[in-house]
Amino acid sequence: MIEILILSFALSMDAFAVSIGLGVKNKEFNLLLALKIALLFGFFQALMPLFGYLASIGVGSYIESFDHWIAFLLLCLIGGKMLYESFGEKTEDEITHISNKILLILAIATSIDAMAAGFTLGLIDFNPFASMIIIGVITFIFSIFGVFIGTKGGSFLEDKAEKIGGVILILIGFKILIEHLFF
Repeated sequence: MIEILILSFALSMDAFAVSIGLGVKNKEFNLLLALKIALLFGFFQALMPLFGYLASIGVGSYIESFDHWIAFLLLCLIGGKMLYESFGEKTEDEITHISNKILLILAIATSIDAMAAGFTLGLIDFNPFASMIIIGVITFIFSIFGVFIGTKGGSFLEDKAEKIGGVILILIGFKILIEHLFF
């Protein structure tokens, strides 16, 4: 269970960072906007791992002997990408109006990593469907919190959230690899 909570925390950092950026665009906290952002981000963050998990089931018997290496590489790539992006420009800086279309695009974009991480759910000793719900709920909570922090001037936290999430994903990758190689 602790692995799923840590994975959920790490995966939600992209959504958290973008939520902070969207919150910065508003001078006051808007609960309706925060709920809309949180619902979209949480929904897609919960849905995308399903696709990765289903793909892993389809090829599971073929890759069983080296699936831990695939999980390790995927998590390191996702974590590395998050670290790399934390040093670059923020997409939400270019947004002038927060429309439903923009929110949908951002929700999908921030959850693509979760699809790849979904591939690893079969390697964790926990119900993958319960895992997806936990990932969605944690992302929902972090997204509301991110919008709130952003409205209070917390833009300095954006890159730090992505860095923390990236490092955690890389560490989970190493943990899976070590467990399968040595235990």
